[in-house]
Amino acid sequence: MSYELWIALIFALLVIASLAFYAGKLLFALNKQSKNQLAMRQQRVDSITESVQVIAMAMEQQQCNLSEGAIRLVNLLHSLPVKDVPDCQIQFPALYELYDLVKDLPTHEERKALTRQVRKEQDDEREEHESRLETAILKEIAPLKSFQIAI
Repeated sequence: MSYELWIALIFALLVIASLAFYAGKLLFALNKQSKNQLAMRQQRVDSITESVQVIAMAMEQQQCNLSEGAIRLVNLLHSLPVKDVPDCQIQFPALYELYDLVKDLPTHEERKALTRQVRKEQDDEREEHESRLETAILKEIAPLKSFQIAI
């Protein structure tokens, strides 16, 4: 073999080795990124799980009214970043029914802009729904106090 052929072969091997090293480096970075994303997702699930448990306990102890709790719980359950999201609407029908009844009621500045009479009518309607669904909701939130879900 000639001298030029050996140099070309060595150069080709160096290029291949460099590309293999770079590919390995990229695979290592991708693996690290995947692990970080999984850890962040688990952290998010843990945070949501804890919030669900706290809100359920607050509702049971009447520290949070049922409408506010229903809105918070349903939104938290919908935000779970898991592959197999449980069908919570089937598990907690009364909670979801109350959510559907009160989710569009005005809050904050919109509520303040309403007349006193309209606010009173909305409050009466909301309290009527809460009263009607209270027993069923309190039964449904019992398992939410120990809510757990796997990624």
